[in-house]
Amino acid sequence: MLGQEKIRELTQQVLAMSKAEQTEVVFTGTDSALTRFANSAIHQNVAEGNTEVRVRVVYGKRIGVASGNDLTPEALKRAVDTARAIAMRQRENPEFKSLPAPQPIQNVEAFVERTANFSPEQRAQVVNALCKKAKAKGVVAAGAFRTSASEIAVANSLGVFAYHPGTVASLTTVMMADTGSGYAEVAHADASAINADALAEEAIGKAIKSRNPTVAEPGEYTVLLEESAVEDMLNFFAFLSFSALAVQEERSFMRGKSGEKVMSENVTLWDDGLAPDTLALPFDFEGVPRQRVMLVENGIARGIVYDTPTAQREGKTSTGHSLPAPNSMGPLALHLFMAPGETPKNEMIKNIERGIWVTRFWYTRVLQPMPVLITGMTRDGTFLIENGAITRPIKNMRFTTSYLDAFNHIRAISRETKLTHEEWTGGARRMPAIVTDGFRFTGVTQ
Repeated sequence: MLGQEKIRELTQQVLAMSKAEQTEVVFTGTDSALTRFANSAIHQNVAEGNTEVRVRVVYGKRIGVASGNDLTPEALKRAVDTARAIAMRQRENPEFKSLPAPQPIQNVEAFVERTANFSPEQRAQVVNALCKKAKAKGVVAAGAFRTSASEIAVANSLGVFAYHPGTVASLTTVMMADTGSGYAEVAHADASAINADALAEEAIGKAIKSRNPTVAEPGEYTVLLEESAVEDMLNFFAFLSFSALAVQEERSFMRGKSGEKVMSENVTLWDDGLAPDTLALPFDFEGVPRQRVMLVENGIARGIVYDTPTAQREGKTSTGHSLPAPNSMGPLALHLFMAPGETPKNEMIKNIERGIWVTRFWYTRVLQPMPVLITGMTRDGTFLIENGAITRPIKNMRFTTSYLDAFNHIRAISRETKLTHEEWTGGARRMPAIVTDGFRFTGVTQ
């Protein structure tokens, strides 16, 4: 961790090296560590410290980007020169107007010293206790315990400078019990707040209950989807539907639907990178402050997220949802929330006459973006529900269904929510479990 002032000095040094009309510097630094376990024993402990400086230069309407992880003056100058060379070989972008001007950034506390200093011995103690619980119950534990401390800064030649440090701890486990398996995950900014005992009990219970699964016939079912399954659904909504670029390219169901009903009345979704109960990040990768964006309110489409290019295209203001340049994906909702309901999770099953309990989805892929038609598999705890109770474990099933349709038929939402860390983007999701009707299963594993 270099700290705010050293990073400010470094970014200003890079800006001074550039002769471009506009220049942007994005600094990311991460110290991460991971303890991996399998067969109820630790088999790997790794740690990595790395930095990246990403330089974007603007010459007229030509833009170039280059990056590196060498912080010496010579290497930084080389990155600036490479970005310039790339820009000179680019076609002009007729839609480009300007990098963003500085705006006030709200400070949020997301750095926990305990997480940053969490040692391999401490991670090993947590994992060892989890593995002992597994052995005592006759199951086999696997998974990973990750801790990281990071700092992000954005500076540009128009006067932007934004800096934020943060920490993340995440623990995931799969418990194996002969022919059954169970999964659980949790994330928090504070590693000491992770309840490994509860996590282990959850996964162990699933593994034991899912032994000797039988076959359930494909078809449409009422499903109870736990938080990890709902997370997958929110991820696809973020990637496919809630981005201004997806709307502008006419591949999102949100296009032309503002103020109209798009989901069940009990569904409210929003994105908020400043919230205290997420893994906060107060600005985006252009240094624009993140806004709280209401996406769907009581089933009604309310808004989408913008970065600077998509906002300028419509004469609007960025909501602070840019990804690092160059970025063909467009803006992304990184801190999604789904409002909880009123039903305790353990009571949601009571009104299901015949259905399927799903712990999580696996290997999900897009078939059609507009209806968010997805195919994938259930995994690590799939059970048949009859007359308000789990009656037997069933083999994992393939589904092919519209996530949008599923969110239009939600009959119950749990009052409890869970926070998870989205590793690919570094974002977070906080969501409840749900019960929805008409979920279409198309195949069974053998």
